[in-house]
Amino acid sequence: QVQVVESGGGLVQAGGSLRLSCAASGIIFSASSMGWYRQAPGKERELVATINSIQSANYADSVKGRFTISRDNTKNTVYLQMNSLKPEDTAVYYCRIALSNYWGQGTQVTVSS
Repeated sequence: QVQVVESGGGLVQAGGSLRLSCAASGIIFSASSMGWYRQAPGKERELVATINSIQSANYADSVKGRFTISRDNTKNTVYLQMNSLKPEDTAVYYCRIALSNYWGQGTQVTVSS
């Protein structure tokens, strides 16, 4: 059974940092590309960052230079380090196994001004 579980969200002031974690099970994690997405109230879900099996990462323009995606294959976990957070980063953040319908339940990130 495939499971995707996010953690690490919370409330932070603008300029602060948070690290999100996403643990996946039931897959060959090391061979899987993973992605972080977010959905703000009243907006469509958007891609934030992806990382493939050889650690190559891609980012949305809005987070480049501030967010870093990484993975630890020994822990079947992908991370999203978010620095210099802005109020517009406020959203529910979701983890997804790339090219699949397997999503986590989401974790709320709220950035206060």
